[in-house]
Amino acid sequence: MLRRLRRPLTDRRAEQLLGGTAVAVVLVIVAMIVFIAISAWPSFQHNGLKWFGSGGDVDAELGEMVNAGADPSDEAYRLRAWPLVYATALTTILAVGIGVVVSVLASIFIVELAPPRVRSIVVPVVRLLAAVPSVVYGLIGILVLVPFVNDHLISEGQRESVAYVIPLTGPGLLVSVVLLTLMITPIMIALIVDAMSAVPRGWREGALALGVTQWRATMSVSVKAIRPAIVAAAVLASARALGEAIMLSMVSGSKGFAPQPWDGLIFLFEPLRPLAATIAEQSEGISAPALKASVYAMALVLLVSSLFLSVGGSIIKRRFRVGTAR
Repeated sequence: MLRRLRRPLTDRRAEQLLGGTAVAVVLVIVAMIVFIAISAWPSFQHNGLKWFGSGGDVDAELGEMVNAGADPSDEAYRLRAWPLVYATALTTILAVGIGVVVSVLASIFIVELAPPRVRSIVVPVVRLLAAVPSVVYGLIGILVLVPFVNDHLISEGQRESVAYVIPLTGPGLLVSVVLLTLMITPIMIALIVDAMSAVPRGWREGALALGVTQWRATMSVSVKAIRPAIVAAAVLASARALGEAIMLSMVSGSKGFAPQPWDGLIFLFEPLRPLAATIAEQSEGISAPALKASVYAMALVLLVSSLFLSVGGSIIKRRFRVGTAR
């Protein structure tokens, strides 16, 4: 028996082993999605597409689900989750948009401009930041950024102007986006730096030999060549941002409210709560059937969003590769 285990795997057996492992992983993922979809069905069945709409106090609706008990009525399943969906999309889009710009510029500096000694220090630090637990960012946010915003950025006039709608106490969109950007940017920098380092040096040197500036050569050659990697980094960062719960639960204000851009500067200070943070906060009352179905519905929305991100990113990367080859 030991001799058989010590024998090297043949190509055929290795192929079967790896194929079986891949199939098993896919089956586990499919089973998870099916289980979540079945559990979420009662919420969508009672609400239909209105689940994604507005027209109610989502916090009050979630509270009523808990109080509905083990045998909820059809009305207990009512949920208008637009503020939660909107908060998820808003924080993710803003954080990823800012993060992509910062990541590309930082990667250009690290690969093209930074001295070797600086690069040898910056790259490990960036990778370390990518591994910092989200709760650490949340702790910094709630102890440092939130008091700073509350004491120095929000005026008394701004508080009074929206006091009848929502309280402004520091936690909100601005702090959430800043910390979410800090969380996902190191991930993107690490991926983009690796991709940019793999671009043949001769490509950029050829552009320089034609008389273009160093900046233009970098942008037109190196950055253009790594566009698929930038898309992959943005997709990975978006998935991380969509699923972030603990940090956003700590610094977002935990209110089922949709900040409105036409409110002016106050828009940045208004509280909100994304889907993932709502799932984390409502986990204690998940024994209530109506709330359980709603929480699973939120999880299903996040899963489907991640799927669309992955498929869309693959399509965009394929087009960029074809364009680069041409």
